[in-house]
Amino acid sequence: MTTKKVIRRKGSGFTPSIKDALSGKFAEEKVEENAIEKMKYYSGEQLAEPFTKEAFAEKWAEYMERLADRPSLKATLSRTPEIIDSCKLKLQIDSNIMDSEISKIKPDLVSWLRKELRNTNIELFTEIVVMENSSGRPYSETEKLTEMMKKNPHVNLLKQTFNLDFSDH
Repeated sequence: MTTKKVIRRKGSGFTPSIKDALSGKFAEEKVEENAIEKMKYYSGEQLAEPFTKEAFAEKWAEYMERLADRPSLKATLSRTPEIIDSCKLKLQIDSNIMDSEISKIKPDLVSWLRKELRNTNIELFTEIVVMENSSGRPYSETEKLTEMMKKNPHVNLLKQTFNLDFSDH
């Protein structure tokens, strides 16, 4: 007769232990402290240390390193905001889509900047501007082909030689 050995685990990686929770031990304690810390710098005690443009630019670049996995957001935030009235930051962006993406990370970004620069008066707002070079950008296949033929007339020869069809359907 074979006996089965039962292995008992203390807690699980997926569910919290009620016993630990009642005794005051929390697995998520570090995350909660981080959220409490963010909230403190977002709305808590008032700090108003002045900061230089250079210090701000350094911290802004440091935050950009965190966005390596989000290239479009990183590209939008690569423009350093303009500092207005010593603690208001105006960031110029291209579209409403990027504005909504920025609004998702804005609480984290602002609280991080407030903490790092020790100034709770820091505010970030965005301004949507139309860039001069983005108007007239080709989107359809025909527009792209026309733009390429303007830059290089040999593209038309290539199109005719190989009987290429660039249609928008």
